[in-house]
Amino acid sequence: MATQEDDKLEVQPTEVKPKSGSRRTYTIAYKRRILTLVDHCTKPGEVGRLLRREGLYSSHLTDWRRQQVEGVFDRAEPPIRGPKPRVLDERDQRITELERDKALLERKVHQETLRAQKAEAQVEFQKKIAYLLGADITELRDDVC
Repeated sequence: MATQEDDKLEVQPTEVKPKSGSRRTYTIAYKRRILTLVDHCTKPGEVGRLLRREGLYSSHLTDWRRQQVEGVFDRAEPPIRGPKPRVLDERDQRITELERDKALLERKVHQETLRAQKAEAQVEFQKKIAYLLGADITELRDDVC
């Protein structure tokens, strides 16, 4: 039996965990501030204490120092991520256009082939019906048409 006293004794979580799967992003100003603080650390253990307090890893410092050397911090905008956009020259554009036309023509040929097969099947069906009904059908040669 649960009493009111038991309900009051339940432990409530004091900290809500952040949503998993979301990466933390750091502003350039924050990165600069942390690198400055790390450079000012002189005693053993100060850097580790700073990293623990901020929830960072030493790999963050390595990456940020590399970015600082590359000049990423000096840019007005952050670098564009992902693969570089591919610039097509005239030949590439012409090849793309011809491939598109070829695919269109192949689709049309396939559709016409299916249409011809359906027509042949209908003619065969009509011949069978005519035979069953006793009608006399004279076949035309292919070269007459």
